[in-house]
Amino acid sequence: MSAAQLYTKYTRVWIPDPDEVWRSAEIIKDYKEGDKSLHLKLEDETLYEYPLDLQGNELPFLRNPDILVGENDLTALSYLHEPAVLHNLKVRFLESNHIYTYCGIVLVAINPYEQLPIYEQDVIYAYSGQNGGDMDPHIFAVAEEAYKQMARDEKNQSIIVSGESGAGKTVSAKYAMRFFATVGGSASETNIEAKVLASSPIMEAIGNAKTTRNDNSSRFGKYIQIGFDKRYHISGANMRTYLLEKSRVVFQAEDERNYHIFYQLCASASLPEFKDLGLTCAEDFFYTSQGGDTSIDGVDDADDFEKTRHAFTLLGVKESHQTAIFRIIAAILHLGNLEIQAGRDREFCSVLVEYQSEGFLEKNRDTVYEEQINILKASKYQMVADLFQDEKDAASTSSVGKGSSKISVRSARPVIKAANKEHKKTVGHQFRNSLNLLMETLNDTTPHYVRCIKPNDEKLPFKFDPKRAVQQLRACGVLETIHISAAGFPSRWSYHDFFNRYRVLMKKRDLSKNDKKQICQTLLKDLIKDLDKFQFGHTKIFFRAGQVAYLEKLRADKFRAATIMIQKTVRGWLQRVKYQRLREAAVIIQRHTRGHLARRLAEHLRRTRAAIIFQKQYRMLRIHRAFQRVRSATITIQAFARGMFVRRIYHKILLEHKATILQKYTRGWLARTRFRRLRGATLVLQCYYRRMKAKRELKALKIEALSAQHLKKLNVGMENKVVQLQRKIDEQNKEYKLLNEQLSILASAHSSEVEKLKKELVQYQQSQQGHGNQLVSLQEEMEHLRLELEKAHGERKLVEDSYIKEKDLLRKRIADLEEENTLLKEEKEELNSRILCQSEDEFAQNTVEENIQIKKELEEERFRYQNLVKEYSRLEQRYDNLRDEMTIIKQAPGHRRNPSNQSSLESDSNYPSISTSEIGDTEDVIQKVEEVGMEKAAMDMNLFLKLQKRVRELEQERKKLQAQLEKKEKESKKSQVIETKTEVTSDHEDFAYNSLKRQELESENKKLKNELNELRKAVADRATQNNSSNDIQESYNLLLNQLKSANEELEVRKEEVLILRTQIMKAAQQKETGKNMEKISTNASWPNSDKHVDQEDAIEAYQAMCETNRLLEAQLQDQRREHEEELEAMKSQVDELQEEMKKQHQAFLQTLQLSPEVQVEFGLEQEITRLTNENLDLKELLEKLEKNERKLKKQLKIYMKRVQDFESDMAYTSQAPVPAERRWHERSMQTAVQRKEKDFQGMLEYHKEDEPLLIRNLITDLKPQTVSATVPCLPAYILYMCIRHADYINDDQKVHSLLTSTINGVKKVLKKHSEDFEMTSFWLANTCRLLHCLKQYSGDVGFMTRNTAKQNEHCLKNFDLTEYRQVLSHLSIQIYQQLIKIAEAILQPMIVSAVLENESIQGLSGVKPMGYRNRSSSMANGDSSYTLDSIIRQLNTFHSIMSDHGLDPEIVQQVFKQLFYMINAVALNNLLLRKDVCSWSTGMQMRFNISQLEEWLRGKNLQQSGAAQTLEPLIQAAQLLQLKKKTSEDAEAICSLCTSLTTQQIVKILNLYTPVNEFEERVTVAFIRDIQIHLQERNDPPQLLLDFKHMFPVMFPFNPSSITMDLIHLPASLNLEFLNRV
Repeated sequence: MSAAQLYTKYTRVWIPDPDEVWRSAEIIKDYKEGDKSLHLKLEDETLYEYPLDLQGNELPFLRNPDILVGENDLTALSYLHEPAVLHNLKVRFLESNHIYTYCGIVLVAINPYEQLPIYEQDVIYAYSGQNGGDMDPHIFAVAEEAYKQMARDEKNQSIIVSGESGAGKTVSAKYAMRFFATVGGSASETNIEAKVLASSPIMEAIGNAKTTRNDNSSRFGKYIQIGFDKRYHISGANMRTYLLEKSRVVFQAEDERNYHIFYQLCASASLPEFKDLGLTCAEDFFYTSQGGDTSIDGVDDADDFEKTRHAFTLLGVKESHQTAIFRIIAAILHLGNLEIQAGRDREFCSVLVEYQSEGFLEKNRDTVYEEQINILKASKYQMVADLFQDEKDAASTSSVGKGSSKISVRSARPVIKAANKEHKKTVGHQFRNSLNLLMETLNDTTPHYVRCIKPNDEKLPFKFDPKRAVQQLRACGVLETIHISAAGFPSRWSYHDFFNRYRVLMKKRDLSKNDKKQICQTLLKDLIKDLDKFQFGHTKIFFRAGQVAYLEKLRADKFRAATIMIQKTVRGWLQRVKYQRLREAAVIIQRHTRGHLARRLAEHLRRTRAAIIFQKQYRMLRIHRAFQRVRSATITIQAFARGMFVRRIYHKILLEHKATILQKYTRGWLARTRFRRLRGATLVLQCYYRRMKAKRELKALKIEALSAQHLKKLNVGMENKVVQLQRKIDEQNKEYKLLNEQLSILASAHSSEVEKLKKELVQYQQSQQGHGNQLVSLQEEMEHLRLELEKAHGERKLVEDSYIKEKDLLRKRIADLEEENTLLKEEKEELNSRILCQSEDEFAQNTVEENIQIKKELEEERFRYQNLVKEYSRLEQRYDNLRDEMTIIKQAPGHRRNPSNQSSLESDSNYPSISTSEIGDTEDVIQKVEEVGMEKAAMDMNLFLKLQKRVRELEQERKKLQAQLEKKEKESKKSQVIETKTEVTSDHEDFAYNSLKRQELESENKKLKNELNELRKAVADRATQNNSSNDIQESYNLLLNQLKSANEELEVRKEEVLILRTQIMKAAQQKETGKNMEKISTNASWPNSDKHVDQEDAIEAYQAMCETNRLLEAQLQDQRREHEEELEAMKSQVDELQEEMKKQHQAFLQTLQLSPEVQVEFGLEQEITRLTNENLDLKELLEKLEKNERKLKKQLKIYMKRVQDFESDMAYTSQAPVPAERRWHERSMQTAVQRKEKDFQGMLEYHKEDEPLLIRNLITDLKPQTVSATVPCLPAYILYMCIRHADYINDDQKVHSLLTSTINGVKKVLKKHSEDFEMTSFWLANTCRLLHCLKQYSGDVGFMTRNTAKQNEHCLKNFDLTEYRQVLSHLSIQIYQQLIKIAEAILQPMIVSAVLENESIQGLSGVKPMGYRNRSSSMANGDSSYTLDSIIRQLNTFHSIMSDHGLDPEIVQQVFKQLFYMINAVALNNLLLRKDVCSWSTGMQMRFNISQLEEWLRGKNLQQSGAAQTLEPLIQAAQLLQLKKKTSEDAEAICSLCTSLTTQQIVKILNLYTPVNEFEERVTVAFIRDIQIHLQERNDPPQLLLDFKHMFPVMFPFNPSSITMDLIHLPASLNLEFLNRV
């Protein structure tokens, strides 16, 4: 591209500036080849003509587009040059407060001179495990990259931190060590990570000093070597020093200090242990007072000295060694005050001058005299002699204390050879050797670079001096790195991102193609003619420097042209509107003016005409008066004459009017009658026609109705329709009758009225003839009466007016009094209500505060308790790991192994015992503790409880023995009574045996018949549901035939039972003839026989009736409970709906406060949410239908198998005849089994030797799929039934052994499947159910409120298992924490990609070019990327698994609350640490994704879990990204909306906010300051990130089961045949 193409109008460039180094300007005139200057406009709108050097052909640097300003990586800039780098660093540092920026492989760190909340432990965890390009630049990211490469490549790594004094090298190294110490925690007992951090105070005290540029400047090079073991935990550390500034000991420049240790020792001179050192204040010593002021503002030397001593102690340095070190330092101070006579010696002590490198080698040619070293080597003070030993001798002193520490600090010195006359060791020689050793060490490692920049010399926070910054950039090699990047392809775009960004430059015919890669290649070849400027890769396009900026320029030009076109059209429309308004205003003005002139003319004409009229009227008046007199006379005559004629006419008209009325009514009646006849005829014709048409349709419908499907459709709801039509016909008949009655009444009334009018007409005609003479007299009388009436009306009007006035006055006064009275009453009521409300509010407020405080304390206590449980589990796991390691280490050919059948966790199962064995058990426990050791005993939290329990048991045993002794004495007196009651005759036993046989056979037949009926009903229902299938219909018929045959067999069995019963009854009667037994009542009889009922049968019937009553009562209670639950559910639904309406109302009010554009976006978002919800509901309904179908198919297969088994049994019976004796024996066996089924008491019996088999089949080897089709939590019920039998037989050893083995087995399974969510959920559900069973059947009244009478019979009788309940509660907490850990490990990799990066709304997200560090998970077409559907599918899986396992709903709610908190914390933390996702489009995507999660919660009925509330910070962060950020009103709106975000989080998001499109604007610094002013009253926590590892304390509410133990069925798949039902 030529310069003329690049340097066009509107292009921005950088020009040199003496103050700002570089200054931005905009070209206002296109550049042409040969121009001597560029016409520019500066940022302050001043014009500037920039001269050009035609010979050098040097044009000013081009400025990057705004979209690239503030990039995390300088290599992502399109134009890579000095002003671009400087401007990018300045923008990030001042506007966004970002102190870290990548420059390829180099991290540039600018010292903020202020403590920032970006180094806490939560930030370390946020960067741990992340890829280099995933997060914003940080020292932790560099440390993580080095740590990851060390673990992955098995190669040593190095982090090289460089920069001038005061740039922050020491702090950067300290934070890097903090990262390693946190992530690679030490595996040993010596806390190496603490020692690594503790070495910093020592090194700072001895090697740091105050300079003119830095109060804590390192005066030496420091190389810290940290060692890691095979598990990548810190195993040790070694610290070397290079190039120590030794001259500072004897000389300090003005305003500088010596090393800190001298001043710290002087500040602590008053301590008793330092009295013999002879130290005073620092001003008294020459070596500490040369620089002037001996103190540093804000630094306490005495306090720092205590930290230094503490660090020595932590590193394992003995007190004697510390004292020796301090003695040497004190001796140096005293040597400085000695008067040295020789001037040469004085010069030896002051050689170096500060910060001058000229003549460095000359100044350091001084040799170190061998005699001086030998004198010091021969010192009687051992520490002094050790300091000057050779390297091989001094190696042993680098580590203090054998095995006490794994960290050493030493000087990096080469081996000292023996001195001779040819080669003397000099200071310069030491420097050279030290540098060579450092370079050799670094060359063996993979380097990572950190360049520290000092922004200003005044050490002011967030002040950027461009001159000082550019000096350091030029000196430290950052610009060279930029130049290297510019020589290659620094800008990289994926085809997907390039297509989305530059599709505006593509042609319409190209966009119609499907291959985006081909479209991008075609576009680039058309736009950039030089093919060397870009290269095509498999997934990305690579650009040379400046090409992305050129594409951005073309894109901006395209947008600018479109914008101009839009502006032109809009401005034209605005001018037309303005012209139309002006024209309309001019027309109005003209109209009003013309009207005014016309009104003036009209007024003139009116006045002239009025004068003429006055003249005319006056002239006419005289003539008119004469005329009036003549006229009045004439009128009087005419009046009397005309009156006479008019009265005649009036009488005639009056007569004709009455006749007209009669005619009108008569004609109307006739017309209505005719209309009714016509309407009736018409209706008849219509009825006939419709009937004919209906017959035709009926015939057609009958033909159509022959199909059964059509008949089925018509019959749906036909009965209701017929009833409705019949009811409608009845109502119409009633209405018709009512109308007929009204019509007849009206007709009779009308006829009577007509007759009455006819009679009055006749009478009037007769009387009219006699009234002619009286007419005149009546008229005169009427005139007289009229005058009197008018007079009376006038008087009455006067009286009424006075009355009305007085009445109005009285009403007004009454109203005033009433109003005053009302005001007084309202004031009184208001005062009373205020007093009452105030007292109620105070009481309510106090109550609420107390409740909140109590709840808070309870939550804190629960949180601490569960943390202890979690810590105990961690220590237990750590103990197991250490034990395994010790086993591996100590393993030898003659090693003794534990028995193979002994569990690895049995040693951890020292739970409280309920045993009543001998005292020897306690001694065994004590001996066991002594053998294992105090460390193991301390880890067993229940050992002390067991010893306490044993003491209490011994005391109870003593009391029990004494009570038994007293009982024996009482029983001796009652022996005779007991003997008489035990006599039983053999004949009675035979009779009971025969009766028992009969009852067993009857119960067997009844049960068999009931099972067959149930089977027939189930198959019939299944066949009815699938009647459309011919195969199923045939199988159904086959099943019916088989059931019929089974029914016939049942009838045969019934006859056999009747025969057997008659035989038994005869035998019973024969037995009873010789005995005095009570006779059977003759009134009772069997329903199906004529035999009499014996007493036992009556008792059996009575017991059955009682059982039926109990069953009905239980069913009634269940129905009542279900009704109450449904009522509660409906109430909760109403509350939820009300709450939802409130939220929607609040959201609507908030929407009204937003701008119209945001309202439109909000409406779009709501519509998308609604459509998505409908889609999710349909998906869920489809899944339910598919699941139900699978379940029904499975049931059908089971029933088919049962029928086939029954057929095979019947066939075997029919084919193989069995002898009568054998058949009788088999029936007896069957009756015995059925007898146990009938009297099953919900207990399971097993032998002691079968306990390991029980644990293995029921716990260790059990898979959740094995019991998926049974009752949820079946293993828990089986275990309780076994425990209950052990309790029933009063075997405490069996109870203890079973519970201990169960707990150990569950622990073993969980340890084996530590990453299996399904297995963990399964055993969490079973552990909780076992805990509920132990509570429900404990006999405690508080846990038995919801038990039935049958369940109360299943309670424990002998043992109190309260302590075991506590152990199971601990185990449940551990399993819950493991479940959360597994779920979080599954979800955490999905969160960032699904919530922040995934484009749920296509086309919204903006993209930016990538630099050297690319993101690990790309937005599109990435194999490792996740969508929101991935998270929702995973959540559905979790919910389905926990629901299928029967986990308590309250626990499920707590699980999802914890998971949603983790989703919120991880997403928000990542948002706070990434600049590329803080944009308006990302906020829209986030809000949509969160609404999907909220909808999922509503779909799963988890609104009450509190999970949605945990997403509030993320919701507010998304809203913050979308809100307008310009005015003070916007700041107030943000502060009122973002209540769940802290001040630091709000400011951080605003600093990170990055426009990705041209229409967006950056957030100004003034706006952020305004936000901080508004939020300064908040008392927010200091941390920036959320603790995503925080775990809410779990609660296990008591949830009793409605299942009774006698209804539990043991499936054969469990292989528990050795269990006997009792």
